[in-house]
Amino acid sequence: MTIRWKPVVTGVVLAGLVGGVGYAVQQKLAPPAATAQPGGPRPGPGGARNSVVAVQAGTVAKEDVPIWFDGIGTVQAFNTVTVRARVDGELQRVSLQEGQLVKAGDLLATIDSRPLQAQLAQAQAKKAQDEAQLANARRDLDRNMNLKEFASRQTVDTQRALVAQYEAQIRADEAAIEAVQVQLNYTTITAPISGRIGLRNVDQGNVVRASDQNGIATITQIQPIAVIFTLPEKQLQAVLAAQAQGPVTVEAQDREGRRVLDTGSLAVVDNLIDTGTGTIRLKAQMPNDPQKLWPGQFVNVRLLSTVRRGATTVPATVVQRGPQGTYAYVIKDDLTVEQRPIKVARQEENKAIIDEGLTPGERVVVDGQYRLQPGSKVRIVEPIASSTPQTAAPQTPASATTPAPQEERRHNRQQREGRQPS
Repeated sequence: MTIRWKPVVTGVVLAGLVGGVGYAVQQKLAPPAATAQPGGPRPGPGGARNSVVAVQAGTVAKEDVPIWFDGIGTVQAFNTVTVRARVDGELQRVSLQEGQLVKAGDLLATIDSRPLQAQLAQAQAKKAQDEAQLANARRDLDRNMNLKEFASRQTVDTQRALVAQYEAQIRADEAAIEAVQVQLNYTTITAPISGRIGLRNVDQGNVVRASDQNGIATITQIQPIAVIFTLPEKQLQAVLAAQAQGPVTVEAQDREGRRVLDTGSLAVVDNLIDTGTGTIRLKAQMPNDPQKLWPGQFVNVRLLSTVRRGATTVPATVVQRGPQGTYAYVIKDDLTVEQRPIKVARQEENKAIIDEGLTPGERVVVDGQYRLQPGSKVRIVEPIASSTPQTAAPQTPASATTPAPQEERRHNRQQREGRQPS
């Protein structure tokens, strides 16, 4: 039988070409082998990392720590007075200015006093009339008394009653004069307290009445000023104990809690606990000099309940929490770490007070605990100092450095054809 070699040879050649193309494609798509960088980390046996862990360390301290209670409060004016007219009349003059700081007794406004001056003159005239009649009645009484037995007892008694009547009338006239004088004094409106004037409600030229509810303006006393805040009821006994020992310091901070606006003292603890919220209301007095607090302002409040003397303290980041409770990594003399359970009494911002588990002077891990295990070898490093961020260099557009996909494919095709790229 005759074998046709031409088709067989053709098939073998085609199979070889396909295999070669596939191998070339595989080599092209395969990622480049990783090469070790000079001075870089080398993988250990089984791919394990270096057993020495870089950590930041701190020392257990012994110091006096103030214990603060935090709350949220509202600033209120120490006193608020609505200035109202106490007599009816035309508002002839308004001396106050909106937003002005006034002192007690400063002139604020003047009401037309002419009607009351007329009433005063009338009351004074009535008193003069009654005094004249009293003088005449007293002379008649003297004449009757001089007649002795020639004057009847009835005439003398009647004259005495008339004198007493005129004396009582004069006392009534004096009271009427004093009443008008008081009303006349009300036509001059002065500041009852020192403080800041708010917006004016009535303009000059209007008729004001004693029955008006809005008043002319409002004065709020802001030096000193009050802060009303709340604390949980569980802290009430500590607050009362601190108050029994002397003045209790209270700080008012801004909403972010970063800046102290003013420092004062606790003035009043409310006499009941809010059963709905389980909180107690307190009032603090602030000098507010300079005026950084304003009525109606929301502030963060801190109350100094006590100072814990000789407390064992560590940075707050030292305290770790696990299934068995709180613990800390203690650095031993051989630079290995020990996982030690601790008892945290209180944590104040970036500081924790430790009751049990640590001794002043011991070194503890401040940062880097997530890579540690009991017995791990550590290397103590200093914290990285924060530096000013450098201005980033302007980025070059990708189209200027990296060829577009179409240009890249054309460039490769020209290289395969042996042509010079254009």
